[in-house]
Formats: sequence, C-alpha cells, structure tokens
Amino acid sequence: MGDRPARHGDALSFLARGVTRELRDRLSNQRAGRSTLRGIHNIADMQREAQRALPRSVLDFIEGGAEDEVTIARNRSEFEQLTLIPRVLRDVSAPDLATRILGQPVSLPLLAAPTGLTTMVHPLGEVAVAEAVSRAGTVYLMSGAAGQSPEAVAAATTGARPWFQLYLWRDRGLVRDLLDRADRAGFAALALTVDVPRAGRRERDLRNGFTIPPRITPGTIAQGLARPRWSARFLRSGGLGLGNIDREGTPQPWSVRVNSQTDPSLTWAELEWLRGEWSGPLLVKGVLHPDDAARAVDCGVDGVIVSNHGGRQLDGASSSIAALPGVVEAIGDRAEVLLDGGVRRGTDIAKALALGARACLVGRPMLYGLAAGGVDGAERVIELLRAELETAMALLGCTSIGELTPDLIRSAAAAPRV
Repeated sequence: MGDRPARHGDALSFLARGVTRELRDRLSNQRAGRSTLRGIHNIADMQREAQRALPRSVLDFIEGGAEDEVTIARNRSEFEQLTLIPRVLRDVSAPDLATRILGQPVSLPLLAAPTGLTTMVHPLGEVAVAEAVSRAGTVYLMSGAAGQSPEAVAAATTGARPWFQLYLWRDRGLVRDLLDRADRAGFAALALTVDVPRAGRRERDLRNGFTIPPRITPGTIAQGLARPRWSARFLRSGGLGLGNIDREGTPQPWSVRVNSQTDPSLTWAELEWLRGEWSGPLLVKGVLHPDDAARAVDCGVDGVIVSNHGGRQLDGASSSIAALPGVVEAIGDRAEVLLDGGVRRGTDIAKALALGARACLVGRPMLYGLAAGGVDGAERVIELLRAELETAMALLGCTSIGELTPDLIRSAAAAPRV
C-alpha cells in the first residue's frame, strides 16, 4: 500500500466500513420509495424528497448554478410573470396532449433533458430515466457526459427512440466515435450543445471540492453516512459509473475536467461539419439570441433548443422563457423550437407552447424523481406534469396542443392596473 494515492475502490472500502452489513442488508431488502411516491403531488414535493435522499455535495451538483444563481431564479420567476387568459364554454371533456416532435409521436409535449453524471443520483442513472420516459410514452435526450453508455440507454428504451446530446470535444476522434455509437445504437436525433465554450463558475461545487473522479474525504464520508440508503446503493453498485468520461486518473475539479475537453475555438464551421457527419435530425441546444437561432437554421439544423444550461453557465443570462418569443419569430416555421429551463408545472408547459415552443425539456425534476424513487420516481415526475398540463388545457378552454396560442398569454408587467 505504502503512501500511494487512494484509488476509487480503496475509498469505497473505507466508506463501507462505516455502514454495517446489517444495515446494508436491511436497506437492500426494502422496497423504499413506493409509499413515499403516493404522497408526492408536485415537483416541489419531489424536490424535498430528493433533498432528504442525497448527500449535500451530490445535491449541490444538481441544484447549483453559476456564481450568484441569478439565472436559475429568473428561469422560475419569469414563468410566474406570465398571466394566462382562459377561454370558456368550450367542450374540454377530452383534452388531447399527444403531438409529434421532429416527426416522432409522443404522448405529451415533454422530453427528459440531458443531465450529466446521473449515476451520482442513482446507480442506474440514465438507464433508469430512459425506462421511465419509455413508460410515459415520450423521448429522452441523453447527455454526452453521461454515467451510462449510449448502448445501455438504447437497450432500455422502448417506443420513441432516444436522442443523443453531443459536445464537440477537442478530441475529434472521440466525437466521431460517439457519433458512430449513437448511430449504431439507433438514436433518432442529435443535439449539439453550443453554450459551453468553457465551464461556468459553479461555486457550490468549488466550496464542496467536487471532483471527477470523486475524492473521498472525511466530509464526504460523513455525508454518505447521513444518507445510508444512497450510500448502500452506491456501495452495491461498485461506485460511480462514468460511462463516457474517463473513470480513472487524478481527481480534478469538474470545471477543470470540462475545460480540458471542450474546445473554445468552435465556430459555425463546426456546426456545418457536424451537419455533414450526421444524416438524421439535428438540433442545437443552448441558444438564446434570435440571430443565432436563424444562423443555426441556415446551417441546416432541424430544431433549436432555447436554453441557458439551467443557469449553470453565464449568470445573468436571459431566462429561457423570456428568450423564446424572439427565437420563434426569427426562425418561423423553418425548424422546430423547444424550450429547456425552469419548467416545474404543467402551466409552465402550457405557457411555453402558447408562445411557440413545440415541446419542453425537464432536467432537474427527473433527477429529483430518480433520487426519491428510482425508475418509479422519474416516471412519477412525468405523470405529475402530464396531469397538471391536462388540467391547465381544460381550464384554458383547449382541447388539443395546437389550440395553445399566444392570445392566451399576457405578461404580468403589461397587465392593466385595477
């Protein structure tokens, strides 16, 4: 042993000594989560369950944003500033939530957004989300920085085929390999994330000393012991899975790892190159400016995902919902527009669709569900949003997704004073 640095397995063995065999066996025999899920009635409830389930450093990695987290707050507050103007005396006995996204039929206009290192939340990670999304009849956009492999996610998917989110890493050989794997695994579409020329300053991660691979310290051990169910799952799984990221090596801060792989010199030429490499539907994710959206469509993309990366990149950036109308106007019907960021209620989905989005993506809520109840918890998140959207449509006087139009929306700032 000597003085060599502790490897990942050594740290896991050390952590295991703090969790008794009796406790691990008892936890492994529990069917935890199902009774809890029955008492969860909205995404805020699910978030509270996730907060109880996860160690602080993992929760902060999920919840945290850049710097003062102003953009995270805007993603919510600017949804709340939009007022709904319902129509009445319409037959809304059977609202129809089904639609098509890039030609794929889905049961509702909601997709699971890409979230990196989902295996930190639950050992099944992206595989569990893929199964939950398939049960719900919609689409999963898998992260290129996932803990599970594209092949495993594709195998767990039934119904609508998943989409693959890509970063154009410095290593173009790695990029081509991921493209080939996604194609062979049957991914239906590719989404290039364009808002990470370098990692944003996520100060929660800096304070926690968050690294890839994880660095086990007395503090993280204490957090693990305070969350025995999470620790038991972690130990039984054999540690953190990092499917498309190097598992070994010296622990590095997340931002250092990202900056070592991302290419800040990317231009529109690389998007045009990617369009030539990928024959299926192509989207860009991380667009807020109307001119950028129009330029992307000129390069041949089929869809634009209006997103500020969940407030994790540029703090002070526009909320996604505020940027949506400008992007919709700029590209018209030349491509589909999706919205990512801040969606927590079915009424949020209704507002985004009324302003021109084809569908919405949810990221953090899926992780809350995964933490609270695994596959069942992630599926519960979609079902909650489905029920809320169906109620919102009925109360708005809409019988189908196509009837959600801009005349049903007013900005609170523009509302007449009484």
